[in-house]
Amino acid sequence: MKLSIFGTGYVGLVTGACLADVGHDVICVDVNQAKIDSLKLGGIPIYEPGLESVVKSNVAQGNLRFTTSAEEAVQHAEVIYIAVGTPPDEDGSADLQYVMAVGKTIGQLMNSYKVVVNKSTVPVGTADKVTEVMQQALNDRNSTAEFDVVSNPEFLKEGAAVADFMRPDRIVIGTSSDFAESIMREVYAPFNRNHEKIIVMDVRSSELTKYAANCMLATKISFMNEMSNIAERVGADIENVRKGIGSDPRIGYHFIYAGCGYGGSCFPKDVQALARTSAQFGYESKILNAVENVNNKQKEKLFEMICKHYGVWDKAEKGETKDILKGKTFALWGLAFKPNTDDMREAPSRVLMEQLWAAGAKVQAYDPEAMDETQKIYGDRATLSLLGTKEGAVRDANALVIITEWKAFKVLDYAFAKSNLKDSVIFDGRNIFDQASMKREGITYYSIGRG
Repeated sequence: MKLSIFGTGYVGLVTGACLADVGHDVICVDVNQAKIDSLKLGGIPIYEPGLESVVKSNVAQGNLRFTTSAEEAVQHAEVIYIAVGTPPDEDGSADLQYVMAVGKTIGQLMNSYKVVVNKSTVPVGTADKVTEVMQQALNDRNSTAEFDVVSNPEFLKEGAAVADFMRPDRIVIGTSSDFAESIMREVYAPFNRNHEKIIVMDVRSSELTKYAANCMLATKISFMNEMSNIAERVGADIENVRKGIGSDPRIGYHFIYAGCGYGGSCFPKDVQALARTSAQFGYESKILNAVENVNNKQKEKLFEMICKHYGVWDKAEKGETKDILKGKTFALWGLAFKPNTDDMREAPSRVLMEQLWAAGAKVQAYDPEAMDETQKIYGDRATLSLLGTKEGAVRDANALVIITEWKAFKVLDYAFAKSNLKDSVIFDGRNIFDQASMKREGITYYSIGRG
């Protein structure tokens, strides 16, 4: 089938590459000429395991092309995906200007029937808005071309997006058009062979399903972080609690790890957006607001632990943070918001680094993939050193802070850490290490919710 994808960001590029990989004829379009030129030469703008090989293979086979020409993309395809960004607006609601712009462009350029697929994460009612803007564009040029707008949310995990797309748990399609449904079933037939994965529903339910899924997962994380704070105060170990409740099949083990907060492009944005959508319809979502508040507070947990260790929490608690950690250097392991990505959007590392700098401290950091992204965000500064190895980050630092649970960080050379950390202290934001081992090795060790 001939498909076009508007947007070559995380969702658009993965979607285009994976659809091309099963034999569809795909064009990806973006307004960013430099990005398109780079993609044509084999450059991949994001780190995602397996994506580079899929893109290069399908470009070589001719199944996947890149262009800046919206007209070429619209004329090419019967099915057009909208996969552009929906960044949070000032009030936290989703900014739909890019989605609407694509819808208008399609309406201005189409001359035959099209299925327009909202792949971007969008608030309930967006398909209706896209329909309106497309119909207006058609009316303005007296065109009688017909179309259907379909909701088809993505459920991709960063770090496993290619695998998730190729072997989906479910494929949600929101439409009231039998014809559009039949076309979408044809698009996804290669992914639907073993057993029925396609779930067809009305458009608004499909739009809400995406938000509900992400908000449920974010809620589980914030709930466990809330439990970890209770565990600390009552003398319990949240890791034991996790095992105790995770063994209940009604709860399960996924997304119940306490830590230093969630980040990324999805959970923070989607929790905010659904809460704002709810408010627009006259309902205050107290749970969603609490999920966001708990997460924002949890991102400050490591700084609180550091300040308490160094005896300056009384000042920090009053907001008097200037120079309270002056002369201290902190080694950070992990900058990306999660392993297997270079994405630093809403990452807990950013909150901590900015708090440490405000307190007069320096940072020596290492991440297997997010070093370039960190450089791009913060540039050159005397208080930030990006080191090429995890060992390099530790040398001559006062303390080590673990923020992202990369596999490379799960084994610690205790002797090296003890001899290189001036204060022999580790702050573990992901509960990677064993408390007894740390005590035995003479390292002061702080973790999340473990008494």
